[in-house]
Amino acid sequence: MASRLRRLLAEETGSSPVEFVLVGALLTLLTLGVLQLGLAIYVRNVVHDAAVEGAYHGALADTGAAEGIVRTREIITRAIGSDYASDVRARVVGPREHQSIEVTVHATLPLIGLLGAPNAWEVTARAPVETLD
Repeated sequence: MASRLRRLLAEETGSSPVEFVLVGALLTLLTLGVLQLGLAIYVRNVVHDAAVEGAYHGALADTGAAEGIVRTREIITRAIGSDYASDVRARVVGPREHQSIEVTVHATLPLIGLLGAPNAWEVTARAPVETLD
């Protein structure tokens, strides 16, 4: 009886499918994690570029901070959706002779797909205000 039990425990029949499932699950999780990281970096870059574009647009001589907010929201909405453009702020900073427009966007950090922690990222961009003088 003991020798039969030792033979059964030493036998490796059927271990290949189990190993395949375990390794396959780990590789799938690793691949999904890398894809999610890439998506998070993409979202951050879109939000940052939109803030920069909004700051430069708002700093033009014939526009203001409100137009910078609108421009930032348009870019974010077109690229990744309106949920990411809900908290956009702009203000004029600096002394009168060296003013700049500062656009700040609070965006969601995507954790599972595009779902994630709201207002986890804050992106700020500045541009010098142009004058007609």
